[in-house]
Amino acid sequence: MLNDSLFKTPIEYLKGVGPQRAEVLKKEAGIFTYEDLLCYYPFRYIDRTQFYKVAEAPPDLAHVQILVRLKSFEIIGEKQSKRLIAKAYDDSAEIELVWFQGIRWVEKNLKLNQVYIIFGKLNYFNGKAQMAHPEMELFSKENVIKGNLSLQPVYSSTEKLKQFSLDTKGIQKLTANLLELIADKIEDVLPDYILQKYKLNSHKEALLQIHFPTDSKSLKRAQTTLKFEELFFIQLKMLRSKLLRTYKFKGNVFAQVGDKFNYFYEHLLPFSLTNAQKRVIKEIRSDTQKGIQMNRLVQGDVGSGKTVVALMSMLLAIDNGFQACLMAPTEILATQHYHSLKALLKDGFVEIALLTGSTKKKERNVLFEKLANGELGILIGTHALIEDTVQFKNLGLVVIDEQHRFGVEQRAKLWRKNVIPPHVLVMTATPIPRTLAMTLYGDLDVSMINELPAGRKPIETIHLYETQRLRMFGLMKREITLGRQVYMVYPLIQESAKLDLKNLMDGLEVMAREFPLPQYKFSVVHGQLAAKDKEYEMQRFVKGETQIMVATTVIEVGVNVPNASVMIIENAERFGLSQLHQLRGRVGRGAEQSYCILMSGVKLSKEAKIRLETMVRTNDGFEISEIDLQLRGPGDIEGTQQSGILDLKLADISQDQQILQEARKTVIEIFEEDPDLNLEKHHTLKKFFSVKKNGISLDKIS
Repeated sequence: MLNDSLFKTPIEYLKGVGPQRAEVLKKEAGIFTYEDLLCYYPFRYIDRTQFYKVAEAPPDLAHVQILVRLKSFEIIGEKQSKRLIAKAYDDSAEIELVWFQGIRWVEKNLKLNQVYIIFGKLNYFNGKAQMAHPEMELFSKENVIKGNLSLQPVYSSTEKLKQFSLDTKGIQKLTANLLELIADKIEDVLPDYILQKYKLNSHKEALLQIHFPTDSKSLKRAQTTLKFEELFFIQLKMLRSKLLRTYKFKGNVFAQVGDKFNYFYEHLLPFSLTNAQKRVIKEIRSDTQKGIQMNRLVQGDVGSGKTVVALMSMLLAIDNGFQACLMAPTEILATQHYHSLKALLKDGFVEIALLTGSTKKKERNVLFEKLANGELGILIGTHALIEDTVQFKNLGLVVIDEQHRFGVEQRAKLWRKNVIPPHVLVMTATPIPRTLAMTLYGDLDVSMINELPAGRKPIETIHLYETQRLRMFGLMKREITLGRQVYMVYPLIQESAKLDLKNLMDGLEVMAREFPLPQYKFSVVHGQLAAKDKEYEMQRFVKGETQIMVATTVIEVGVNVPNASVMIIENAERFGLSQLHQLRGRVGRGAEQSYCILMSGVKLSKEAKIRLETMVRTNDGFEISEIDLQLRGPGDIEGTQQSGILDLKLADISQDQQILQEARKTVIEIFEEDPDLNLEKHHTLKKFFSVKKNGISLDKIS
């Protein structure tokens, strides 16, 4: 944002801060430098121009401002119930002011018979006006003129910050000091012609107006400016790294569609491809002919046929004399991919092998030899594939399953397995809203598989309340009689593993009465089990030895039991939308009709209602992810929190889609006209890249 070293000045050097306050600002608010304080934006604004009378103030307002004279105050109660109560009045009525915390400090500063401006939420208790923990300041004529801006900023504060007088007022004061000191040194970060085109503020004006707005119109414009800047620079970094990659990394050319691909398509493929699958294969085909390294993200709901797309891309690599590998996040998943690909490929068609932590040393040696001499066409494994001992003869394509489970560095290691970096295909079953994909994976090309294969019946989702449990038992019994299997999942809340286990055990007790042995058998999986016991219980269910799988740990992503047709989610209101959708995807893998039953308590919050209604209404993962984004905000969507890419201070991806689209469009136009940013008008943007940024550099990602 601001490139001058002045803005990197440690916060302790600002007038009014000093070492102690600096320490607490760093710990509690993440404010280390002048720049951090400038970007610590208010989260709302209060109109302080209007004064009310005690008797006339509307109680439905979030805050009111009243002029009162202080009549008396005293501390009453003992220990926990200790409080400070003050009485004050104006010419319309009396009001009681109450403090439960910081009592001594407040008491010391109160002055009897003085006039105060009090500000806070007005409540009525036994018909009397009352205000808890009001903001108070002594009234004086200058005070009103100087202090009461029409829109007063409100900053986030914490109890710890307040102990150092860094409440909203304290932070406001520091920000005012800082702006006074450096306002003249703030340069523009966007080229002038972009400011003109979108009618944006200068950077200096935007910062002044966001902290101390003159009116609501100026505030709106300042917010738009700063949001545009944030999203613009994310896109600038992303798209520049994509551009660099197309210059820097030459890619292997898969010039022909050969015998393996064609034979598989015509004779071995057990079903016809959907139009979406055909489209994605075409996109991959076109990428691999350009002589540029491919980086493509394939998103598709559970069961949409991503694996077949990956396999056909691998056959394309083999037809062109290359090897391919598929990396999965867990051993269970890697083994499953291995078996399903082997089943599709038939014996002897292509040499395929599995490498995980459990692979014996003897098998490893054989495998490494075949890999090095090129006999082995496809290798499937966990991150064991990254180890230095794994040497390919000519790796042409890397397929990565479930993007967010792999760190940036791990992916980069796979690149180095070949002189010319292999093409990369990332598959994810977590649908990501388009806007978020553009921001998070802006440097990957995104493909969507958005239709299910023919013959797959959509899963029927039913929401039942606790009182309708008998209906659930009925459906379970009916399906088990038809020879099918059932999942039951209990929520896993990190803080209370003990409580969750208790929920599961209580649930099991009820179930055992309803589904007695020997007619019904259970597999039980929870967080307290050792890995090998979990595996044993899972395998019993996979082999069909048990009909009901009860689990607290969310069942491993991608575990495939085509015979399981019912997914019951207990306390469904405690799960997020994307989690519910992921869990539902564990059933519906066979040709039979499948069901997902969401069990919940009767009292539901507004958001929980929306989540459950959405699940019942639609099976479309992309629609669900958009709603999830609106409900939770981008920070919670899987992977974004850890990646630190979305370090957004003001912009909100779900609310500001329009601004994001415009920012991206502008960046694309800039790179089309001036890829090296050499034109005079792009001088500020070039400068942005010449300053060494802290943290992870985005060009290393993907």
